[in-house]
Amino acid sequence: MSLSRILGLVGGLALFLYGMNLMGSALEKRAGRRLKLILSRLASNPFRGMLLGTAVTAIIQSSAATTVMVVGFVNSGIMTLEQSVGIIIGANVGTSITGWLLSTTGIQGGAWYLDLIKPSTFTPVIALAGIVMLMFMKKERFKDTAGILLGFAVLMFGMQTMSSSVAPLGENATFRSLLTMFSNPVLGVLAGTAVTALIQSSSASVGILQALSATGAISCASALPIVFGFNIGTCVTSLMSSSGTSPDARRAAVIHLCFNILSAAVLLPVYYLLEGLIGFSFSSAAVNTFAIALINTVIKITSAFMLLPFSQKLVRLSRLIVKDTKEPAEKRMLDERLFINPALALDAASSVAKGMADTVSESFSRAISLLDHYSPRGYENVREDEQKADKLEDMLGTYLVKLGETQLSGDDSHSLTKLLRLIGDLERISDHALSIAESARELHEKELTMSPSAQAELNVIIQAVGECLRLAIDAFNDDDVLCAAQVEPLEQVVDVLETQEKTRHIERLTSGVCSIEQGFVLNDILNDLRRVSDHCSNIAGCVIETHMNAMDMHSYLNEVKSGSDAAFNDRYKHFSQLYSLPQ
Repeated sequence: MSLSRILGLVGGLALFLYGMNLMGSALEKRAGRRLKLILSRLASNPFRGMLLGTAVTAIIQSSAATTVMVVGFVNSGIMTLEQSVGIIIGANVGTSITGWLLSTTGIQGGAWYLDLIKPSTFTPVIALAGIVMLMFMKKERFKDTAGILLGFAVLMFGMQTMSSSVAPLGENATFRSLLTMFSNPVLGVLAGTAVTALIQSSSASVGILQALSATGAISCASALPIVFGFNIGTCVTSLMSSSGTSPDARRAAVIHLCFNILSAAVLLPVYYLLEGLIGFSFSSAAVNTFAIALINTVIKITSAFMLLPFSQKLVRLSRLIVKDTKEPAEKRMLDERLFINPALALDAASSVAKGMADTVSESFSRAISLLDHYSPRGYENVREDEQKADKLEDMLGTYLVKLGETQLSGDDSHSLTKLLRLIGDLERISDHALSIAESARELHEKELTMSPSAQAELNVIIQAVGECLRLAIDAFNDDDVLCAAQVEPLEQVVDVLETQEKTRHIERLTSGVCSIEQGFVLNDILNDLRRVSDHCSNIAGCVIETHMNAMDMHSYLNEVKSGSDAAFNDRYKHFSQLYSLPQ
């Protein structure tokens, strides 16, 4: 084989692998949240799961990528281990689509309708359309579509280059004898496994085998075990991705491996037994690109329907192989394997943030209850909640910063920025809850009590801030803009109430009704309450911004505070009447 053909083979392989990677990445990004929508309709029925797995893999053109996502979904709690089995089985079927696309390189004939479907005809058109969209279209979805088209075009050019480079090898006796070795089932499976484990894509491996079929030296008997090996080799990606995950996530990867090993262990002996008994005329016949695509598809579909009824047995086998361990649920949910689909990673982070919001809300309620009924255990609960909120902020912040380094759509980038700001406000609210608890402890330890008037006035402010926090948390958890719109007018009422309360307390100090020491504690509590309402305003502002597609929260707040918003003024009057200090 000449140097020019060797370089052509290497260059074609490089283009082929790059094109597949580019097309797969663009497809995943273009699918975005639609992929989540497909998976959200997942039922416990394994057959439906298989259909969904097939559809998802046909979209993103990679069974390894689908299985890695499934590992992440199981690890983060998006789906159960039992639900994942059908998806994993379907992923093997869906990836066969790539082989049929690549088989068009083997079309022969001069008829006009055959010329239209030859890669040499449509690939340049696809490449031109892709580059035009990339250069002149501004919207992000068009750029993602351009990536799909260009990736496919590069892939097909690489495939044609490989095929033309290896075609003369069909006359080389050494090469033909080397390929004949792989008709041995063990050697064929091992070779296929090694190739796919190296390049991390069974679809790419099938494409390489299709390119080699141009030599005419690959028989059906040689191709069959190699294709089985491709299926086993693709499991390496999911096994590697499952390292350090929850037991169920590791089990999902093990199910993927067991499925493909069992398929080869059952179907290959059956094939060779039947060949020995009745003989197959096609076993020694040379295969082309279409035949390899057909072999790949038949193997995958047969394996799927053979093992799908035993999905629960696969789950039990995986539980025997992988034992249970314990780790925090939040850590499992924030799985970097979900970065393969940023929209899903953001959803996981949002779920953890909502859990953090609920923790903060409960912590505030506990802190307020300590003002009336202090207990050491209650104080410790608030302190533990604050520490949990700190850890969640660190975990979420780190996760979101890493996610921000991936390729995000404009909407996803906006959502990520919003989450980063929100978790900071939530953590600060937990800090103020602990500060209120510390004030309650000081009152208890020093045996201080508020005067009846001071306590009655404080209760009004506490109720207003409690409602402010409830509205802000509900607005965030439910993405409710109407709920969020009520927070800012209520926050301004809280500011007025705090000022009034401090003025009245000075009058009580002057008249000797309250002591200076009580005044210091009350002032600390009032400051914490006002700051809690301020952070609630920030949270609600983020929710409103998301619906307004704006990032300048301060401009929005300045506008409503100026009094030009009639709805804001009505809400302010309502809350002013609802929360007023007793006379």
